[in-house]
Amino acid sequence: MTVRVERTIEIAAPPERVWEFIADPGKRARPISVVDSFEVHDDTHATWHLSLPLPLVNRTITVETEDTERDPPNHVEFVGRSRVMRVVGEHDLEAVGEGTRLTNRFTVEGKLPGVERFFERNLDDELDNLETEIRRESEIEV
Repeated sequence: MTVRVERTIEIAAPPERVWEFIADPGKRARPISVVDSFEVHDDTHATWHLSLPLPLVNRTITVETEDTERDPPNHVEFVGRSRVMRVVGEHDLEAVGEGTRLTNRFTVEGKLPGVERFFERNLDDELDNLETEIRRESEIEV
């Protein structure tokens, strides 16, 4: 089973400002609750250390992420790979008036029992966390 979720939000900031957040692998990782820690290797690569509350997963999971598509300031797609899952995140930005319409899409494919079920229950909350952080950082007046 594959879990997919999509959410579109409007941010009161220009696409370039939202891009500063969404194109940064560290800023994308920070609001996700199951990311215990992460290392950013360069502009397109990061390692996430996840703590998933699953019976078959009793240690931190390392996920290697890589931006696979970048079209500043319109689109970024990343892929994360680990022994327990594969995640694809897509972020599309579109100028609307003086703000930005941001469409977030996530697909999670689990390789162990319970991974997809966990994300099916929690992916909306993770998108809430991401949205809160994007708004906090992007909508601040400079």
